[in-house]
Amino acid sequence: MSAPNKQDVHIRLSRRSVLEGLGLVAAGLGLEVVLPSRADASPMPMPTSLPEIPANGLRANVFVHVAPDGRVTIVCHRSEMGQGVRSSLPVLIADELGADMAHVKVVQGDGDAAYGDQNTDGSSSVRKIFDDLRYAGATARTMLVAVAAKRWKVSPAECEARDHAVFHKGTQRVLKFGELATDAAKLKVPEKQAVTLRPRSELKHLGKELPLLDGPDIVRGHATFGADISLPFMVTAVIARPPVAGGKVARYDATKTLAVPGVLKVVELPAATKPFLFQPLGGLAVVAEHTWAAMRGRAALDVTWEGGDNATYDSEAYREQLLEVIGKPGKVVRNVGDAEAALAKAAKRVQATYNTPHLAHAPMEPPAAVARVEHGTCEVWATTQNPQAARSEVAKALGMDPSKVMIHVTLLGGGFGRKSKPDYVVEAALLSKAVGKPVRVQWTREDDVRHDYYHSTSAQRLEAGLDASGKVVAWHQRIAFPPIGSTFSDATFAGDGEMGQGILDLPLAIPDIRMENCEARAHTRIGWLRSVANIYHAFAVQSFIDELAHAKGTDPRDTLLEVLGPSRIVTPKDLGVAKVPNYGQSLDEHPVDTTRLRRVIERVTGLARWDERKQQGRALGLAAHRSFLTYVAVVVSVVKDANEHIRVDEAWIVADAGTIVNMERVRAQMEGAVVFGLSLGLYGQITMKDGATVESNFRDYRLARIAETPRKIHVDIIPSDGRPGGIGEPGVPPVAPALANAVFALTGTRVRELPLVKTVKV
Repeated sequence: MSAPNKQDVHIRLSRRSVLEGLGLVAAGLGLEVVLPSRADASPMPMPTSLPEIPANGLRANVFVHVAPDGRVTIVCHRSEMGQGVRSSLPVLIADELGADMAHVKVVQGDGDAAYGDQNTDGSSSVRKIFDDLRYAGATARTMLVAVAAKRWKVSPAECEARDHAVFHKGTQRVLKFGELATDAAKLKVPEKQAVTLRPRSELKHLGKELPLLDGPDIVRGHATFGADISLPFMVTAVIARPPVAGGKVARYDATKTLAVPGVLKVVELPAATKPFLFQPLGGLAVVAEHTWAAMRGRAALDVTWEGGDNATYDSEAYREQLLEVIGKPGKVVRNVGDAEAALAKAAKRVQATYNTPHLAHAPMEPPAAVARVEHGTCEVWATTQNPQAARSEVAKALGMDPSKVMIHVTLLGGGFGRKSKPDYVVEAALLSKAVGKPVRVQWTREDDVRHDYYHSTSAQRLEAGLDASGKVVAWHQRIAFPPIGSTFSDATFAGDGEMGQGILDLPLAIPDIRMENCEARAHTRIGWLRSVANIYHAFAVQSFIDELAHAKGTDPRDTLLEVLGPSRIVTPKDLGVAKVPNYGQSLDEHPVDTTRLRRVIERVTGLARWDERKQQGRALGLAAHRSFLTYVAVVVSVVKDANEHIRVDEAWIVADAGTIVNMERVRAQMEGAVVFGLSLGLYGQITMKDGATVESNFRDYRLARIAETPRKIHVDIIPSDGRPGGIGEPGVPPVAPALANAVFALTGTRVRELPLVKTVKV
């Protein structure tokens, strides 16, 4: 790429102008999205939760406002990153209210504790707040109905709210929402126990395929992502960060950098110290008039790094260390019966070891944030999954009270958990304070791959004992991986939250079970990635059950169902644990239910014509897993191409997620999970030498290309009116083991280490 000439320096070529020039347009929707933003240079007013909502009218709570002109404004307090949360949560509120979506405006909520939990992570946006959002709409409805009933001198029970108005059932008198809003605002907001939710049959959009609210703006180039924010007098920074987590600048010479046209300043950021938390990694920020100058200036830096404690980290050598660790006893986290004695008496013992590497999030949009620090306040626009965490971290870094910090949430071009960690947001705030101007910090693809909070590498050892009839009578499993807790403390053992993702909650109808958590020390920043510990736990468990089927000479599906046991609710006592973390929700509402797990297995194998595979010469692999309170089963078909390379031919995925809000987005998430899981299974791998990440971009941190994805992905969602489960993450864990099991069915080669590219030609 050549450098821009001086006449081109101030030209901003936007995504919008490019797409409009290509004629890429889409049909509009009857919904409006407003992103709070201030592009002027005046001091920031401190802060308001709902900056786009009029002061007059009914504001029943922080989520719903009804204006006298009838316009209903609904706040989406979670972050939109393609999962359709802005197309789902507001519609649920509107249905409960009785609003007509043609007269609803959706506003993106800023970071504010008034909304409760805003962290768009853990597949929690529906499952944790489904009822709370319904009550938000129902509260406003109750107040509007109360005013109408008083005017008509009838009981509220004789009135109903629908179609953006309140109707009297007996006389069909009508008062529109706008006509009631001012008087409703004078009422005391009713307590929750005084509000009644609608029958679900009246939620007319629930479970339907809803349009993607932001889709038209995205394809037109009108949507606002983190890198699209532009403020007067704004400058851009790219940062040379230490190659090794915990490293720092030893010396530098910025002479050549400052000679680059457009470069304004080089700012040294404080080095990160352990525990890393959400601190920036430090390094040297090149501040410039535009991104190209900043990137050229960074390339010209003469800098020597001091590696620190992690400078000798070698991920391949560490893999061998983990294998040694799981060869020795660890902390017992689950125990039923006496697995050691049962193994000693077994007629046959089957043992296998499984490895998974570090992984990077690699969302399509790298991190970006704009900050403006002035007059004792800080205003930020960021592509963040967790605006409240960003707010508190910025306040801490600047020494401000959090009330002086405002975080505006832009659209996210993917997140997968990376953007809930606001180190890049703090970078922008620190640099704005240092240079006295608004600063946009832009991460490049290489920055994102090389300076991530990586998904942990893992090693697992599994051993099972079979009796003379081939029944599995003993199960022993050891797990070792650097825990997420190491980013926040000196933790070397995985916490209950990680163990609760496919270990503590794994239903097994085996009389003697022992599972052990082994010590592993982190040598880089470890963070949660889509599906978290379920990825390596499901890979090991579901691959091992397939191995047991081969050892027994039985069908893998039948073996999986046998090991899971009969339909039942599995209690902590049955599991041999004191407590099941259960993704932060009640076991009474979300029990471990083998009926649901068996159902998705039977359904997916039926759709894939599992029983006919041998006659038809197809190589299929099966896996199933419960995560984020949702049950998912996957079948993958693989074939060999003309060059004897393995290629994924077709995939089937069945999910039981309880109540569905937006069926279109659920299907899309399951399709995306298959592609995401195949990318991890086929190619996903971060390697480290001398503490630094080797990979840098999609050329060496490979994702599945279009031609490498299945020619068809079949998605089936089991109808249910049960409590909602998660959606964004549960589809991923069964994909890689289903793929590995299919490879064995085709080639006889057992894959025990990811990615598959290390074992077979793909």
